[in-house]
Amino acid sequence: MNAADTAWIIVATALVLFMTLPGLALFYGGLVRARNVLSVFMHCFAIACLMSILWLAVGYSIAFGDSGAYWGGFGKAFLNGIDATAVRGTLPEILFFAFQMTFAIITPALIVGAYAERVGFGFVLLFSGLWMILVYAPVAHWIWGGGFLSDGGIFGETGARDFAGGVVVHETAGLAAILLALMIRPRRNRTTPPHNPGYVMIGAGMLWVGWFGFNGGSQLAADGTAAMAITVTHISAAAASLTWALWERIKFGRASVVGLVTGTIAGLASITPASGYVGPVAALIIGGIAGILCQEAVSLIRDRLRIDDTLDVFAVHGVGGIFGTIMIAVFGAASWAAQLGTLVIVGVYTLVGTWIIAKAASLVVSMRVDAETETNGLDLSAHGERAYDHAS
Repeated sequence: MNAADTAWIIVATALVLFMTLPGLALFYGGLVRARNVLSVFMHCFAIACLMSILWLAVGYSIAFGDSGAYWGGFGKAFLNGIDATAVRGTLPEILFFAFQMTFAIITPALIVGAYAERVGFGFVLLFSGLWMILVYAPVAHWIWGGGFLSDGGIFGETGARDFAGGVVVHETAGLAAILLALMIRPRRNRTTPPHNPGYVMIGAGMLWVGWFGFNGGSQLAADGTAAMAITVTHISAAAASLTWALWERIKFGRASVVGLVTGTIAGLASITPASGYVGPVAALIIGGIAGILCQEAVSLIRDRLRIDDTLDVFAVHGVGGIFGTIMIAVFGAASWAAQLGTLVIVGVYTLVGTWIIAKAASLVVSMRVDAETETNGLDLSAHGERAYDHAS
């Protein structure tokens, strides 16, 4: 074990959990109607709890077990054989488990934004649990756990390059989100603006800070690459924020708070896969393009295709993660075959797996709430509480 590496990843683990609780919860909660804000908080918090238990039970073993090109098996279920003295690289393996657990928490939590304001709580838990085990964990194994898409796999000695989750986190969550949005169908009233842009800004700020642990921690060491990953993460976020706001100003004559901070998330998602492989200038380019690209993706999906991905999960996270994964090849840090091939393989697997899981879950619990519950809001109808005295 290395004390410096261990200390840094302990901090990074806390930072990544901070991204979901309360960062993502506030970011998403501010974007929905006032009568649904508690339901979003509930979804994020409950997913964090459930994924933690499932990651302990089987998720970690499937993703980072010792056997197989396609999955890690059940040899490490319930951390079998792992105690405080077990080592993975220069880290205590129990810390590596905890760090990766925070990724398994935030990935299904990102999908919450696609079906907010109209999905049943039971479906959220059942779908999220199955999806993490059957989609997220295997994909993590393929790329990060020594599976067939990593070095020495089907793409030869140099496999897919995904430093912190452009494919494993953002592509999978983004594609699952847009498919679920299509399956669940649009909200009955989808024109109401965000009820609390202040929450959105605070949540985005928390996500930005937490992302230093997300990307910098993915080096799994306290070294120069971790420092560079943090730096390029910040540069990309700043650039995307500004280009999103500028493009919004050019198109609509004003730049909004929600737009500015959505650009931040687009820049963060886009640099995630590349953060360990590129420098500051490349990060400036990636973020600058991402702010415009993801905004146009929002317009395409929301306005032209009329798909009700409630909080633009695919346009921001999915498109951003895919774009950043491709840019690794553009800047010469990975092969085109490995990057594009991985995107296609993971994309097809995610879409098929998500559809099957959603259909199966809907046979057990209702996917969508009834019209009265949707009209009254999920906070009071589903959870018996409301965030404000007069929620609208």
